[in-house]
Amino acid sequence: MHRAFVAVGSNADPANNVRKAVHLLKRLTRVVSISTVYLTEPEGPSGQPPFYNFVIELETDLAPLEMKLQLLRPIETALGRVRTGDKFAPRTIDLDLILYDEVVLDTAELTLPAPQIVRRPFVAIPLAELAPALVLPGSGSIVAQVAAAMERKTMTPLPDVTALLKREMASERQP
Repeated sequence: MHRAFVAVGSNADPANNVRKAVHLLKRLTRVVSISTVYLTEPEGPSGQPPFYNFVIELETDLAPLEMKLQLLRPIETALGRVRTGDKFAPRTIDLDLILYDEVVLDTAELTLPAPQIVRRPFVAIPLAELAPALVLPGSGSIVAQVAAAMERKTMTPLPDVTALLKREMASERQP
């Protein structure tokens, strides 16, 4: 089994879509833990609704690219995600593989660890909650230190949403 971390985001009916994404992930792989869910302001042009963002830890037998193409993308498609040329467009769900074991990879299809970890608080902070001592492969940076250096003012914890996801995760069987 491999340890993987996936950043989850939604700003189109996020309360519903993040729950559906977690349920689908649970049916197809082993969900180990879920970070706090945060309400965050969107990047890019103003006028978009805020996002729900969090990180989920998984165990999988899939290789990294297989995980992206055979697990994460089909779930995005099932939940109505349409990829357009506008990288700031609202989305029903965004599932990004951000870490996979100690793999360092930089291809046209996938970069690991994901560069967002060191650039975006809504990725680094939830990741640090799940794996604070983890060392980012290839850089030697400790996740907790990366997260501690980031601004949290645009992130609002959603304890009720987090509790609901964790309760539902605990009550369902996994593969």
